[in-house]
Amino acid sequence: MELRKDPITRSWVVAGHPEREKVREDPCPLCPENRIEIHSLLDLPAGGPWQVRVYPHFRPLYRIEGEPGRTAEGIYDRMAAVGAHEIVVETPQHTRTLEKMSDEEIERVLDAWARRISDLKRDARFKYVTVFKNQGAQAGEEWPHAHSQITATTFVPRRILYELRSAREWYRDRERCVFCDILRQEKRQAKRIVDNAGDYHALCPYASRVPYEVWLQPRTHNHLFEAPLPGENRRYLAALLGRTLRRLLQVAPGYHLVVHTAPSTQQTKGELREYWRSIAEDYHWHIEILPIVEQRSKSYSIKEVYFNGTLPEAAAERLRQIDPGNEGK
Repeated sequence: MELRKDPITRSWVVAGHPEREKVREDPCPLCPENRIEIHSLLDLPAGGPWQVRVYPHFRPLYRIEGEPGRTAEGIYDRMAAVGAHEIVVETPQHTRTLEKMSDEEIERVLDAWARRISDLKRDARFKYVTVFKNQGAQAGEEWPHAHSQITATTFVPRRILYELRSAREWYRDRERCVFCDILRQEKRQAKRIVDNAGDYHALCPYASRVPYEVWLQPRTHNHLFEAPLPGENRRYLAALLGRTLRRLLQVAPGYHLVVHTAPSTQQTKGELREYWRSIAEDYHWHIEILPIVEQRSKSYSIKEVYFNGTLPEAAAERLRQIDPGNEGK
């Protein structure tokens, strides 16, 4: 297994991992009675029966041992798939999904994400750490037991590089954060805002890639998801995330969720050195949720141009009208 870089798109691809094609195990490996031989990386709450547990992934895309060893093969670049890949088991209960949990339980999941991101960023080999969650068979979830995943990589994903570049250029020209500017305009127009709780807002992006795409972000500027600013109350974020997921799952059978946070501050070489000059002012963490819609949504096959048949204004209006309920309370 290795990483290979496309010289045109500059994307890194994990190549040669046949174990990832294995079917789901039975019995469920995430249920506590079936994983007693695996040492956890984090248990929350500490000192009592766990509600959230983090394991090393059983079939990782990236392995913690070694150095990247980047080498050339003619015009191509490759390196070892060094990194980290972890599973966040969001509940010990097999049939309890994230959107059905209480605000307190969801906050505990968010806390686990933040703690693991902070810890992995201490490793100087890793340039980027993120959280992702695939819920539903159509989203490619590995197990039906509620879980999310964390990866740490020796490269910054292309999508994040695009965001960093755009945020830096916007700040250079205007001395403002583009994400803050977007949220200010969306709040003023009130057409694509879905919901808010405390300092956090959920909105359908102006150029949504798929129907009912939703972003969650704080109003107060902060480039690090894992480092809440003084006065921030993550319970509000947990409440907003729960309500948003309950709404989305009434219009779609599943979703992809990704946490976008700033790269590691330890990486000061090459292109990242330029980004870090103003990143605390120009970048803004956020959570992107892309629902899995019907196949007739007609997203373009090369995934660079998207065809979205539902205007985000209409999507936001429908989501606002859906009662998110009070699961877990």
